[in-house]
Amino acid sequence: MYLADNWKDFAVIDTGDGEKLERWGDVLLRRPDPQTIWPKRDPALWERADARYFRSERGGGEWRFARRLPEKWTLTYGPLRFLVHPTGFKHTGLFPEQAVNWDWMRERIAKRAARGESTAVLNLFAYTGGATAACASAGATVCHVDAAKGMTQWARENAGRCGLPETAVRWIVDDCRKFVRREIKRGNRYDAVIMDPPSYGRGPGGEVWKLEECAFDLVQEAAQLLSDHPAFFLFNGYTTGLQPAVLANLLSFAVCGRYGGQVEAGEVCLPVRAGGVLPCGASGRWTP
Repeated sequence: MYLADNWKDFAVIDTGDGEKLERWGDVLLRRPDPQTIWPKRDPALWERADARYFRSERGGGEWRFARRLPEKWTLTYGPLRFLVHPTGFKHTGLFPEQAVNWDWMRERIAKRAARGESTAVLNLFAYTGGATAACASAGATVCHVDAAKGMTQWARENAGRCGLPETAVRWIVDDCRKFVRREIKRGNRYDAVIMDPPSYGRGPGGEVWKLEECAFDLVQEAAQLLSDHPAFFLFNGYTTGLQPAVLANLLSFAVCGRYGGQVEAGEVCLPVRAGGVLPCGASGRWTP
């Protein structure tokens, strides 16, 4: 298990009955989570929520606010600063559980820097740039790729909040798979690859794809971009079918088969103050 337990500005307060109660700075948010099939431990706490997200039977949903919230506010994690706010899809622009991977990547980048080695990172499906900021703040140069222009702009704002120099990140708005294939043809290489693909997506021709059906090809193609002295390959999966053992096998075939090295994988979790942990997907890690 990979436990993201170093947060000060964020906490999961309680979980249960298909929901989670979280503290985002000074704001309490109540959001759906289908995995929390147990009862709430402290029901009285939930009435203090500043906002609650309600799913719609027609799809999507809406926020209902108990008080007026800031349009945006900042969360701090070590040297990192992230802008967050409730979006129309229940998210806030940040996945706090990924902090456990940020720490791991920053440590590996710092060790390379101590040996006088630079680290070029390719961050695919990079969203609002949590991993981008983490790696760049540790001294890496990052190529940030996401198909959504709005999310990329949000990531740029986060990078600015973190005080990162403009030269630290190359911002690309593009289909990730198309970009990887072009980079292979160009002969470009990276010392580390991060992949955080959605469970469902659309290809360049508008075709719908499921991650389970294309995960191996995605990893195999991206692995071709690793340099001769790579640092790591990280694959995050939020899809139920991609259990840690599946991710371990995936990386063993697609990355170890080409570069050797070792693989580990585990469930990514957040501690819950009322007790227990909240499962938040899985991560597979390859190192040389």
